[in-house]
Amino acid sequence: AAHLPVGQVELALTDNRHTMVSVKRERGPRFRARIHRMFLDAPPVVTRALARYIASNDRVASRVIGEFIDSNHETIRRRAARAPQEVVLETRGEVHDLREIYDFINRKYFAGKIAARIGWGAKSAARRRRRTSIKLGSYSVEAKLIRIHQALDQQFVPRYFIEWIVYHEMLHQVHAIPMVRGRRQFHTPAFIAAERQYECFELAREFERKHVDKFLSY
Repeated sequence: AAHLPVGQVELALTDNRHTMVSVKRERGPRFRARIHRMFLDAPPVVTRALARYIASNDRVASRVIGEFIDSNHETIRRRAARAPQEVVLETRGEVHDLREIYDFINRKYFAGKIAARIGWGAKSAARRRRRTSIKLGSYSVEAKLIRIHQALDQQFVPRYFIEWIVYHEMLHQVHAIPMVRGRRQFHTPAFIAAERQYECFELAREFERKHVDKFLSY
């Protein structure tokens, strides 16, 4: 996106070994591109070529991309040989049911249009020392997977607080992730404004401030 000369791009990573790069060009201009995940390791010259190819089907850029693909056949073969790991998701906790919360938020705020999986994060058996920080939720763009920290599955944690965390992660599927000074910006001003539309936003923030020590000590 940082090298795109014009317009916006929606990018999807694939493991398709037959079509390494495909682009749908729309008005705006807006580009919907699907590329093989090996391009995550591409050098800057290839990244710039991808941007030119996506924007204008540039022939020189196409050759650069083709040479990169040819030189990475072995990488593609090794990745294809790996058995895919099945992610087992637990949605029903001891106190809270993430599936029910996700469905409720999806209907209420997104008209049921969010398509993601959700589950509790893995629970560590080892007792840890007090943390200095904790990530209560995460969203994987590639896998469309929401993970919620097990620390929230406790009696003292109200449902509205978990709803807020789930709502926050679901917003990542709606809002673009632009490149700003060479880094992806996940929480844009538009994202932050949308987050405040959650009806219990201030209540959830206040709960977090009051109980952050409990989460850090989990």
